[in-house]
Amino acid sequence: MRIGFFGDVVGKAGREAIVNYVNLNKSVYKLDFVIVNAENAAHGFGITQKICDQLFEAGVDAITLGNHTFDQKDDMQLFDREMRLVRPLNYPAGTPGKGFRVIDIKNSGKRVLVINLIGRLFMEYNDDPFRAITVLLSDYELGKKKSIDAIIIDFHAEATAEKSALARYLDGKVTAVVGTHTHIPTADLQILKNGTGYLSDCGMCGDYDSVIGMDDVASIMRFTQKIHAFGKMQPAQKEATVCGVIIDVADNGLCENMQTVRVGGYLLEQKDCV
Repeated sequence: MRIGFFGDVVGKAGREAIVNYVNLNKSVYKLDFVIVNAENAAHGFGITQKICDQLFEAGVDAITLGNHTFDQKDDMQLFDREMRLVRPLNYPAGTPGKGFRVIDIKNSGKRVLVINLIGRLFMEYNDDPFRAITVLLSDYELGKKKSIDAIIIDFHAEATAEKSALARYLDGKVTAVVGTHTHIPTADLQILKNGTGYLSDCGMCGDYDSVIGMDDVASIMRFTQKIHAFGKMQPAQKEATVCGVIIDVADNGLCENMQTVRVGGYLLEQKDCV
């Protein structure tokens, strides 16, 4: 089984890039399942029903989120209605939506458990992600309980140390831990000793001629002069780079191979194999 995971989609440029990529390449690269983090898809802040529909129609199978999950407040029922939309698991009890979804792959009989966690270091306070994932995995196990063929975790966190610690905590229990949130692709792609794939951050799908996907002029003014007169930050709108990772899943549900994806836009293209 081959799973594609793509990082934070930022604004219109990012949406168009990932839609085109999935439409063109899902069959070319024989992707059985595609996960996209889209917490910045709605003009940089949150997600809407229209964007969900656009991504699902393109062939995306699951959408994960993060700290901007609820920035678009017009339709809070979206998070309970969309069965392929996953918000952070370690939000407080009673938060709309679910932090995990078990999704069947069409015509294969295989099932993927998609989990979204959010970090605590240098971010808003959230419940303990280590405890939350421990409790959840007591009910789900690769190849055993509830017939799960792959477990993919999107860890939306600022600190690489927190991400690396979680991956090693879960080594051998999940297929892969892929980091999101920083919008910068890291170079530490690896398969851990017990078979879990890991990448600290897969990067973003957005315009890299920017400050992490947002307009550079307004960003620089905030850093240099503390001027916020430009109002809400605006996404950069030039050609986007698609960043992500392709995960080959072994029969036992662990990671057999990983390959980074960096296509188009401002960054140098790259495909590295482990």
